Amino acid sequence: MIGVCSVTFKDKSIEEVIQLAKKAGLDCIEWGSKEHVQVGDLEVATHTARLTEEAGLKTSSYGSYYQAGSFDSFEDVIETARHLNTQMIRIWAGEKASEEADDVWFQKVLSDTRRIAEMAEKEDMTISFEYHSGSLTDTPESARWLMESINVPNVYLYWQPAETLSVAERLGSLDYLSRWISNIHVFHWEDYNNRFSLAEGEKEWLQYLPKIQQGSERSHHYLLEFVKNDNPEQFFQDAETLKEWVKNKK
Repeated sequence: MIGVCSVTFKDKSIEEVIQLAKKAGLDCIEWGSKEHVQVGDLEVATHTARLTEEAGLKTSSYGSYYQAGSFDSFEDVIETARHLNTQMIRIWAGEKASEEADDVWFQKVLSDTRRIAEMAEKEDMTISFEYHSGSLTDTPESARWLMESINVPNVYLYWQPAETLSVAERLGSLDYLSRWISNIHVFHWEDYNNRFSLAEGEKEWLQYLPKIQQGSERSHHYLLEFVKNDNPEQFFQDAETLKEWVKNKK
């Protein structure tokens, strides 16, 4: 399925994000907790789920921004996801880069992740780490170590083109991490401040997609994120590009 992260249009309302996704011909939306559906706001979550479904879309996942290792309450995160009608919750692998983390921190993240994964499993939900800098998933090696150490069946990992890696290294990371990959954050940029049209990344993405699709029997959500200049017209173009790529690679 092809969708969009609501944080891509963080300044737009829930209704506007839904209309953009519908106009783009997408299948789903990942609703984020910072801008659109705050943790514990069940009324907004229920309203968002209804509007999403009325538009013919699904909620792929809930981007909760929960920090593993914090041991904060997770009940409200699960309840919010449930009211959004999604079974997948995205979290962060702590708030320290892997090179800055000692064994005490690693164990703290592991313990908290197992705790919340058990809570999620009771609701038939899954947990997915964002694959991101400044956390324990900031390199392929640390991400794999984390996943192997947790060793819980309902804990997965997103994937995105890591800014610090070459194309060849990114392709290698897909082989290295494929057994855990759930959703994909799709963009083409040098960094957040230097974003390009997705079509300009065709040479790279047409190498990534076959590896993603061949690496796992699990279905993936391909979620557009942070388009060039936050421009809706660019978003529509990127959506068409991604739909064509995924269609041709099936």
